[in-house]
Order: sequence, then C-alpha cells, then structure tokens
Amino acid sequence: MPVCPAVPCDVVPAAAGEAGLGLLGQAEMVAVRVADLAWPARRGPGTGGRTALTAAGAGKIRAGDLVVFCKPVAIVPAVVRRDGRVQAAGHPADHARLGVAEERLDALAGIPDVIGQIARAVELNGKVKGKTRRAMTIPLAIRLVLLMTLMASDYAEVMTALLGDLAAVPWQRPYRVPAATVASAWREAVGPVPLEKLRDLVLAGIDAEHQARDYRAVIAGNLDTCSIDGSLTRVPDTPANRKAYGSAGTADDSSPCPQIRELRCSHASTRAALAVVTGPSGAAAGGSREKGEAEQVLLDKTLTDYPHVFTAGRLWVMDRNFRGVPRIERMLATGTHVLIRVKSDIPLRRAGDFLPDGSYLASISGGGVTLTVRVIEYTVTVAGADAPELFALITDLDDHDAYPAGVPPATGGGSGRRPA
Repeated sequence: MPVCPAVPCDVVPAAAGEAGLGLLGQAEMVAVRVADLAWPARRGPGTGGRTALTAAGAGKIRAGDLVVFCKPVAIVPAVVRRDGRVQAAGHPADHARLGVAEERLDALAGIPDVIGQIARAVELNGKVKGKTRRAMTIPLAIRLVLLMTLMASDYAEVMTALLGDLAAVPWQRPYRVPAATVASAWREAVGPVPLEKLRDLVLAGIDAEHQARDYRAVIAGNLDTCSIDGSLTRVPDTPANRKAYGSAGTADDSSPCPQIRELRCSHASTRAALAVVTGPSGAAAGGSREKGEAEQVLLDKTLTDYPHVFTAGRLWVMDRNFRGVPRIERMLATGTHVLIRVKSDIPLRRAGDFLPDGSYLASISGGGVTLTVRVIEYTVTVAGADAPELFALITDLDDHDAYPAGVPPATGGGSGRRPA
C-alpha cells in the first residue's frame, strides 16, 4: 500500500495557479470517458515505449458512459517525444512523501517540508555514484529510514510502499524501485545526523505542546508528573555494532546481540517522549561499565542536550537505579523536582521528627555533595498480604501540606529496604 499523498503541494510547478489544479486539490479524483482515451505515440500499444494515455477530447460525461476514475499520482511538466509519447519530467523521489505522518512532523517542527529543509544541509559520507546516485535523493533516504520504523519489512518492501504508484509513472529517464543494496548505500552515506536533527525538532515541538496545553492527568499537587527510565534495543550482531555498542547482561560481552541503551524522558499522562538520548549498553565497547553507570552518563547528556524539559512545573519520577547525589543536585539546580525510589544500601540520615503525613527529612551524601531530602516510606500489599519490604522515596518537595505523602505517584518494584 503506497503511503505517499497523491499530489505533494510543495512540488507543484510555480505556474500551477490554474483553476483546474485548485479543483484537483479538492476532489483528488479525475473522471475521464474511456472513449476519450488515446494512445499518443505513432507506434501503437504493445509495440513498446514508455508513455501515458492521453485524453483526446473533453466530451461531456453522460449517464451510462464508461468512465475511468483516476487518482493523480504526480503533477509535473510534460515531456513529449518526437514520436508523440507523453512522459513526466523530473524524478519520482521529488514527489514521495509520508502522507499524514509527514504533515504531523512539519506541524510539530514548525517548519514546512522539514525533511527537505534538513536534507539541504546534509553532506553525504563516502560516495554514491553512477546508477546508485541517480536512484535516490537525500530526502528520499531520510523518508525511507523513518518509514522503516513503522513497517516490519525489508528495504525492498518499504521502498515500494514509499514510492507507490510513482514508480509506474513513465518518467523521462527510466526508473526502477531501488534495490536493497542501493538503499543501504544511501542510508550509510546520509548517516544519523539528519535523523537526529529531525528527532530533536519533533521532541521540542512535543515538549512545547505539553507546556502550552493542559494534558495533566497524572499529577502531584500542582506539578506535572514525568518519568526518566532506561531501556535496551537489540541491533544486528555485526563486528561494527559489537565495537560501537557492546552488550548488557554478561560480563564478557557474550550476549547474542549487541544493544543500544536509551534513556527516555516521558510525560506520564500521555506517555509522549520529551527527550531521548542513546549510548552503548552495559558491558560495552571495550569497557566493563555496569547498567547504572551507563544510565548515569546518559542522564548527564540529557541535562546538557535537553535542559528546556526540566522545568519548575514538572516532577521527575525515577526508579531505584540511583543516579548519585551530584546528578540529583544538578537536576534540582534547573528548578525542576524529583521523586526517586532508593535502594536499601543508600544511607539516609534522618534529621528531625516524623512529619504529620508520616514522612521525614533526611540528609543524603555522595560525591562530596550533601542534600536534604524528604523521605516517604510505604509498603505494598500483594494478594491481601503486606510484602516483606519497606519501600522508600526521596524528594526535594519538603512541604508536606502542599505535597502530602499520599499524593506523589509511587514507582513499582522492590527497593530492598526492610522495616526497622
């Protein structure tokens, strides 16, 4: 099923201000009497040659007439050969689009034809030349990668869906859907940078939407609740991927597949991603880093690359993979707030009596930094019985009246803390 729109508005020729084109954009369908169709070339049908049928007349359609209904594929200047063949000028890649999905990307980025704008600044890595160079363009390669994330198919099927009926148009230069080797060469030549630019523009648009509109369903007092957590994505087991990403779960990097580690900042109410950073997984790339350290490094990168998401109106919920006191201090310095589940081996030194809601203030130290936090302890009931663990959260929100212990959303799983 082709995914490109019938007529991308940004590739219609400048002289297309005619009334007919306006009607075409509204109806998106053309009806032509079969009797009006003609073979334009001097050589008859079946004798070869690439051409389109033409409408020889403009007879009025009457009830009972045989009519062919056509959906426009491309609007381009005509190329008329000496023998009468009618072909299309240009390149099919200039007309391939992602339909509604691309319209949404443009809206989020706030840039018309954002993929085209990004593509203009791309310098190809390595060389794509000859037939490979003519088969694709940088915007088409970017759209191919995007569509691959939505289709569980190989290069050929994704490319066929992206080009759709554009490949069947009789172009001035003969055109075939690029083979997998061509698509792979272009993907490598384009590299990850343009996709990363597009990702950041879209994430910024999503973040702006969430700040401008009231999406809050999961809240803590007057704060919008968000979450930070890591995950692993398997990649093909190639030497290059092993070297770049390594793997987690084994000390000797013997996992079946290397993995990319991702740290995602998400909006709890809508589950929308506000920021995403990636890096090698645990026992990765010639090192012996553990999962915790890897996620800590990615949090540093997040604070550097996406400082705008850490606002004073947000509470960030994090699991027990403790990021360390200096990183918490760095987060709090942005004005944002945190709610973190801690493990039993994280010392919390109580500073004062229990507050009316059962929470208490405590100090937490590490890396030469000491912070005062509020501790909220709770238990979990499973099948009518209390689990034999005491769970603990720490937060910078020290106002127990505004943020009572029963309000902040708790994270799941065991902390390993036991009742004193």
